[in-house]
Amino acid sequence: MTDGMNERALCPAETLYVGQRSRAVLSCTLSGEVDTEILSAAFDAVTAAHPTLRTRIVPAGPAGHALRLLSEDARPRLVTRTGDLDDAYAEELNAPLPVGGPLTRAVLVSAPEGDRHLFVLVVDHTITDGHSSIALHNSLWDRYRSLSEGNADANPEDEAEWPRPVSELLPHSDEADTAKYLERRVEQAAAHQVDLVAYDVPHPAPAEGHIETRRLTLSEEETTRLRETARRTGVSVHALVSAAVVRAARRRLDGDGARTLGCLSPVDLRSRLTPPLPASVMVAAVTTHLQTAEVSPETEPVELARLLHTRLRNFIDAGEYTQELRITPEIPRHPTLQLATVIVTNMGVVPGPRLPEGLRATDVRLVPARENYFPQAGRSPVMACVVSFEGRLAVEFPHFTSCFSPSFMRAFRDDVREGLLAFTDTAEPDLVTAHRLP
Repeated sequence: MTDGMNERALCPAETLYVGQRSRAVLSCTLSGEVDTEILSAAFDAVTAAHPTLRTRIVPAGPAGHALRLLSEDARPRLVTRTGDLDDAYAEELNAPLPVGGPLTRAVLVSAPEGDRHLFVLVVDHTITDGHSSIALHNSLWDRYRSLSEGNADANPEDEAEWPRPVSELLPHSDEADTAKYLERRVEQAAAHQVDLVAYDVPHPAPAEGHIETRRLTLSEEETTRLRETARRTGVSVHALVSAAVVRAARRRLDGDGARTLGCLSPVDLRSRLTPPLPASVMVAAVTTHLQTAEVSPETEPVELARLLHTRLRNFIDAGEYTQELRITPEIPRHPTLQLATVIVTNMGVVPGPRLPEGLRATDVRLVPARENYFPQAGRSPVMACVVSFEGRLAVEFPHFTSCFSPSFMRAFRDDVREGLLAFTDTAEPDLVTAHRLP
């Protein structure tokens, strides 16, 4: 905290998000009647409980930034309007949270007939991660339900306590050990330079590009079968999804031999801190794990999943995630530390919102988005955002249309879906004839 109760400095790891301008876009489609006054009061209540939701980013120090509380008339409020729900989702997905403005936005769009709605909650990644954004979304609807039933105070006092940056909650480490870890990671990245998927949109790309997302969903039965395959083969569902995404990326690269592909996986820190950090605390509590593999068209998918699973598990078991967070400020100087062919997130199985009688959530989504894309680069990682709401696995593939075209990403999504469904039919491990990875 740098200015009494009105300001809190960002730690170096948080500051990295300022330049990335990334955001979490939570949404749910609703059927039934929504009381906009009660929903507005619920949103005011959750923002009152979390100082970071009532802030903007300001410069601080020679090269730093801080969170500063907004004035009462500038703090975010629920926006309501009527319109087409699909158009509204596309609009909100593409609406940024600029530096200097509020870091949170909540919008309710109602269809003209009034019985269908889209609620969108957007939160800057400087102050959130996937787990806390989902927790925030659910707590807002918990508050709405309570207010609807007359069981909660609509105007709580603002919470004054700032959450501490996660970098301050890590166990002690000698600076020399962190420096050695950074040196090793830089050497590894140089020795295993990854191939990226080329954009299919002609360049120079048109200036009117925008964010879209292609979505893959599995039924409850298909999700259950995928989990059974994961248990049977001794890997996580995340590893199976990662293998399917990596293999889809390999098919977009030429040549018959092995190519070096990188898979970047976010690693949740909340459950690995002492004491554990609740999902309700609005901070970015995540780091990443980057691994590379030599992948050819003949690479056996189950063996690839085992490799990805084992390496990620070893990274976590060794506690290297703490050092990975410590070297995050070095990424601008060493961008290859996070340069991957694919980025595969994993929120795990999470509950949807609990709503009052007469209101039903027909769909819940989480999609990452950002302000800056670089068509001129010609190639980039492909992102897959994985989350299972209410027992159904879904994978979102957000992309910028001046980089990857909608048809390209539809084909990529369908390729991943085919790979996931193939996993559900995999034979017992001892019956699989595997092409072993080096």
